[in-house]
Amino acid sequence: MRVKASTVASAALLFFLLPAAATAQKSRQFSGVAAFYSTDYSGRTAGGQKYDPNKFTAAHRTLPFGTRLRVTDPQSHRSVIVVVNDRGPFTKGRVLDLSLAAAKALRMTGRGLMKVTAAVEPAPAFTTATVPAKP
Repeated sequence: MRVKASTVASAALLFFLLPAAATAQKSRQFSGVAAFYSTDYSGRTAGGQKYDPNKFTAAHRTLPFGTRLRVTDPQSHRSVIVVVNDRGPFTKGRVLDLSLAAAKALRMTGRGLMKVTAAVEPAPAFTTATVPAKP
């Protein structure tokens, strides 16, 4: 039985690319320029919530609402965890819009824009509160 060289090449390519794709999917990291919401902004997010400048939230173009991201300043190594609750940024070249609280924690308010790296954080473990049994 003869096997075509293209079939063998395709199988080899899949063998090497699938693990890399699975690893990239698990890590879900990206980097780019982040901005933050204006200090006088008030309104609703695309998720329907009222924007709260004191919460650690962010806008991303495609990640699902509720996604937790660890956003890091590669220069200072400061990082915050934010929750995606809005769509944006709509300015070319930017990857995130951060809430004012997140921007302050990263100490980026004086700069306006900052290069960041972001990684999807796993959801916290679900726990339930239990009421102690009566003796």
